[in-house]
Amino acid sequence: MRLKVEFTTEPFDLDEAPAHALVARTVIERADLDAVDVGPFGNTAEGAADAVLGAVDALLRESLGAGATRITLQVNVLGDAGPDAGGDVGGEGV
Repeated sequence: MRLKVEFTTEPFDLDEAPAHALVARTVIERADLDAVDVGPFGNTAEGAADAVLGAVDALLRESLGAGATRITLQVNVLGDAGPDAGGDVGGEGV
């Protein structure tokens, strides 16, 4: 299964990117995702379900740790790309 995540972190600062925004960008860029688009007003990334879910976990933990006071996200199912597309999302804790 493939997933797409869209997210924003707050508070915004149009003059300089806040630490939590830089952390979020780093998390998404280091994850094994494709179609990554990072911008000042929203960010998107797509990938196998396991990769997206792992990136979302790290994004929440690390961005909050870096000072984000609000994180808005949406996750959409894009479809099933076959048995090697990121596997089972019904694992422990899900």
